[in-house]
Amino acid sequence: MSGNGTTAGDDPLQTAVWRLRSRACWADAAALLTPDTAAAALQRASLLVERCLYTEAGWAEAEDALRTAEALADTDDERGAAACERGYLAYAATLFAVRDRADEARAALGRAAALIPPGAPARALLDFRRGLLAENLSHSPQSARAAYRRAHAGATAHADPLLLSGTWRHLAGLALREGEVAEARHGFAESLRIREELGYLVGTAPALVSLADTETEPEASRLREEARRLLRLLGGVPTWLSRRLTPPAPGAATA
Repeated sequence: MSGNGTTAGDDPLQTAVWRLRSRACWADAAALLTPDTAAAALQRASLLVERCLYTEAGWAEAEDALRTAEALADTDDERGAAACERGYLAYAATLFAVRDRADEARAALGRAAALIPPGAPARALLDFRRGLLAENLSHSPQSARAAYRRAHAGATAHADPLLLSGTWRHLAGLALREGEVAEARHGFAESLRIREELGYLVGTAPALVSLADTETEPEASRLREEARRLLRLLGGVPTWLSRRLTPPAPGAATA
């Protein structure tokens, strides 16, 4: 999750990029950006890295874009942001068992932490991604919760609603794991509200399903059906959620 989902100053280019991104058209959004500056190259790379997280595809294109961003980075802020994207891509490759790059992910995010000072706007995104690593690769929910809380505070301080939707969602997931259903429901509901307000369609279906996990019938089924509708609209993206919500074929073996 990169960026805050807003278009500062109603910049026509950024508005177009956001609309495409939010509708799972990352390649089209990236094509609008000419990677001739560090900022543009980094934004282009972040779009293609995000595509990997939602589609489990496009790894080579993301790597190429990231190398370009790394080559153009001149300042500590730019190098830190590129390292953050490098760590996120390595995390995704490990998470989806493309290749075990957990050590690379930890090293890159550690490098980013050395370059991005505490309190900087980019630090909140870095903290969030360190939380993902702690939760899903290191299996350390306490460390994950601490990182998510730092990210939540940073996203609030720097008015980053899209990131805030992510911190709400993952803090709620940890709460649900511990049986705190009411707390989880509140967090998932906040995440869904923000994503709907932003028009972040590609992230809305996962938010619906997470909230459904805390609800009783018939509300749970209604939320899951709405998620299926969005998945059909977006061509089965996110792929991992599509697999979860697609019933097995008749006669298919199940564990």
